[in-house]
Amino acid sequence: MLDTALYDAYFFDLDGTIFIGDRLLPGVGKTFAALRANEKKIMFLTNTTVQTRADCQARLEKLGLCVEREEIMTAAYAAGLYFQQQADSARVLVVGERELAAELASFQIRQVQAPSQATHVLVGMDRTFTYEKLLLAADALRNGAKLIVANPDPVCPVPGGAIPDTGALAQAIETAGGATVWAMTGKPSRFYAEQVFQQLNVRPEQCLMVGDRLETDILLGKNSGMKTALVLTGVTTCHELERAGIRPDFVLPTLDGSAHDRQEQQQCR
Repeated sequence: MLDTALYDAYFFDLDGTIFIGDRLLPGVGKTFAALRANEKKIMFLTNTTVQTRADCQARLEKLGLCVEREEIMTAAYAAGLYFQQQADSARVLVVGERELAAELASFQIRQVQAPSQATHVLVGMDRTFTYEKLLLAADALRNGAKLIVANPDPVCPVPGGAIPDTGALAQAIETAGGATVWAMTGKPSRFYAEQVFQQLNVRPEQCLMVGDRLETDILLGKNSGMKTALVLTGVTTCHELERAGIRPDFVLPTLDGSAHDRQEQQQCR
């Protein structure tokens, strides 16, 4: 089982780490209860842009985990923080679903539809993505708008497989608009890490980042000075870990920590 006494704060990814679909993953409930009993700081760090923090809170509570909204950071909410802190007069053309637009609206960030009016294009996951949306975003970039990407995830894990995510759409828009990404608001960006450290008032060395993706979760932790734990319940497989250049501090097949799991962990090293 994950050591729940060693660090002051524990950060967890959601999809592939805490749950997949409507199923809580092995060991999550026991780990969460132990962290609460030890009065540890907890925060759920997700790159989702198709759920608000309130949506994430409701989903976790439905699965039996009682959390506060302030214990959740999404890439969509981080985008709102980014514009509030660094471009509060921005006029943003959003490529994404209504939840991304809602989080921006909560920060009173102006949103526009016309490419000629946009100072920024913000890209999130969009399951209604069309050629017209691609054209509008590309036009805005060619008119000088800056490209802001919520996260680099190419796919999102779902029961039975994966679906295209923000990174896939952002690459298409980047290519069509002849632009490069100006900033990223989600994992593994330094901006994202700074927001959660400030919110919990902790230093990186006091924290453990737990997730299933090497290139976002583990890289976020390593780039910002946290210890990292990879769980093999989501995107990254044991075989992929062996070939990767990103090395977590710990590897756990699940958060459950059974004897069989520890044997599998040894085989991954």
